Amino acid sequence: MTTITDPRTKHLRGPLPQDDGTQPGLTEETAPRPDHGEDSYQGSERLVGRHALISGGDSGIGRAVAIAFAREGADVAISYLPEEQGDAENTAALVEQAGRTAVLLPGDLTDEATARASVAQAHESLGGLDLLVLNAAYQKQRENDADISTEEFDRVMRTNLYAPFWMVREALPLMPAGSSVIVTTSIQGFSPSPALLDYAMTKAALVAFVQALASQQGPEGIRVNGVAPGPIWTPLIPATGWPENVPKFGSGSPLGRPGQPAELAGAYVYLASEDASYTSGTILAVTGGEHL
Repeated sequence: MTTITDPRTKHLRGPLPQDDGTQPGLTEETAPRPDHGEDSYQGSERLVGRHALISGGDSGIGRAVAIAFAREGADVAISYLPEEQGDAENTAALVEQAGRTAVLLPGDLTDEATARASVAQAHESLGGLDLLVLNAAYQKQRENDADISTEEFDRVMRTNLYAPFWMVREALPLMPAGSSVIVTTSIQGFSPSPALLDYAMTKAALVAFVQALASQQGPEGIRVNGVAPGPIWTPLIPATGWPENVPKFGSGSPLGRPGQPAELAGAYVYLASEDASYTSGTILAVTGGEHL
């Protein structure tokens, strides 16, 4: 018999610990530790024989997707920043514990050559590429009056927009019919926060990217979809630089708490799998009840 749970209390319901604003975005320094499904996700062979590249796959949502894909039968390559090597190795170990191949691809995706190379290396190391999850992102709290340096603005644009474009451009000629591209968008693309002005701009653009690319690639047999997370507890949140907001993070959602990365994994598995063979151009919301 399947046991149901109350979604309001399934995971930690704030207040979250006070943050000092210095978190560098690493799992081991995130308290409480996010749940990536390490102890809960059970696969059912929905992705056997598939080959996936996940950008930002070292922690947070990317780690949860890597765990789920591996337990569903896929081999997984993850790209990540070199300073996140420890997180990446821990994710790779979880993939390998599921009996699947894990490929580590360190590098800064804001560099075009690195972004393109990550795709080529994943394709070669995995023996193919038919799942591309564009998940890596960067955000920081911003001041009023669009007071964002050009250097910071450029970093957000190159991480959140340029890199996905470069990677898709490199990947599409390598991906056979039946492949799936999944883009991590955000509720910020629909309900933008002034404190995340530039980040929200990129997430809105990614929605258009998903829809246009789905129309373009449908005749080629490649599906393109997005997942729009709401307030999800990942190392990115305390690293954003808003210590006053962290304790109440996610409390404004109808379910009254932040989500955990593990609670998104099923959405990515669905969009990657044959169950979604007629689903393309869709943005799937996982927001705790907040409206897109």
